[in-house]
Amino acid sequence: MDRRDVDVVVVGAGFAGLAAAHRLAEAGRRVALLEARDRVGGRALSRTLADGTHLDLGGQWVGPTQYEMQKLIARYGVATYPTPEFGRAVIDYEGRRLAEMPPEVVRLRAELDRLSRGVPTDAPWEHPEARSLDGQTLASWLAGATGDTAAARTVARQTAGALLSLDAGDASLLETLFYLAGTEGLDVLLGFAGGAQSHRLAGGPQALAERMADALPAGTVFLGEPVRRIEHGAGGAVVRTDGGRYGAAAVIIAVPAVIAGHIDYDPPLPAMREGLTQRMAAGYALKTHAVYREPFWRDLGLSGVSVSSSGVLTETVDNTPPDGPSAVLASFAYGADAHRLRAETPDGRRLAVLSRLAGLFGEQALDAVEFVEFDWLAEPWTRGCFSGHLAPGGWTGFGRALRAPAGVLHWAGTETATRWSGYFDGAVQSGHRAADEVMGLDI
Repeated sequence: MDRRDVDVVVVGAGFAGLAAAHRLAEAGRRVALLEARDRVGGRALSRTLADGTHLDLGGQWVGPTQYEMQKLIARYGVATYPTPEFGRAVIDYEGRRLAEMPPEVVRLRAELDRLSRGVPTDAPWEHPEARSLDGQTLASWLAGATGDTAAARTVARQTAGALLSLDAGDASLLETLFYLAGTEGLDVLLGFAGGAQSHRLAGGPQALAERMADALPAGTVFLGEPVRRIEHGAGGAVVRTDGGRYGAAAVIIAVPAVIAGHIDYDPPLPAMREGLTQRMAAGYALKTHAVYREPFWRDLGLSGVSVSSSGVLTETVDNTPPDGPSAVLASFAYGADAHRLRAETPDGRRLAVLSRLAGLFGEQALDAVEFVEFDWLAEPWTRGCFSGHLAPGGWTGFGRALRAPAGVLHWAGTETATRWSGYFDGAVQSGHRAADEVMGLDI
């Protein structure tokens, strides 16, 4: 195999890897950005239907306080548009239609926000009650915080599900509070206008990633190059892919922990880093798109947004692009509900989702002209979405290894961010931080 020598190898061309590569290249470092897929963008993936309708199969939203993404949007001239809200949302609470969430749901959400304010996002394990918080799940906390099982289930679906893409029994309370602490709280995280779901990008986030890749120096980005082995030591590293060898003084690994754990390291990673990798599994949400000729729900005075306390879909949103030409309802299933859908045949999943949409928006929802699904849990170079999360006990046991370099190996990815962890904004922040670490070395 031919060997290419650079200053830094960056593994993974999602937003974290792209941000790191740009930071390094702008500082005059020679970079090789290696991506296993035949595209850049990581957990951003766009699809255009035959009639020209744009779909985002992965991450899709940006909010006004996601400052790193806002800078990139401005720098590369990407247009944005607000999430459609042409009417009222559907709140299906135990089979009843409500105008607003019940007081007990509001109280529990406020209490989670309050608890999160004391969590240091750069070192959650240093919270005075870290072991207690990390030793219980969100589900067990909710069970002790309220006797209202419907309210507890609703908050579990909105937090562990809609944010962490897990079941509440899989998420530690400390992990949940860390996630909230790095943002502006649950109202912002779950909100549309002014919130985390405020706007979408014309062409999708993948279009922005492609512009970032195109702006890197020629010969920087290498697609179809899955990293199989990293040999590392005090003198640098050799990164081996299916296509060649890359020598470098340092390596930034900017892929999800579950993927980083499949790389062969020589010597093996430190025990604490390996333990962390084993405890940071990816989420397992399932996102689907039902495509219609017209946005019929708007004629009913509905926005297309729904939140349900039960049923296979936790939430839906109007994902219709401003120029159409088709109308789109995106649906999200989390936790055990997502697994139940996975157990169905493709026709069975379509029927289950469309039937639930009909219960929310009327019988016209059964008349979808197309049904589009993409399961990130089955995608070989991601293996889950929206992002990875430490299992109960993970933060206090192994959290110190999350960002700590292992010799010349450095770590990036949205999971390592201290603000907007789990979002594209956190990914960009993490790439900059890892690049700054490397530039502090004598290379």
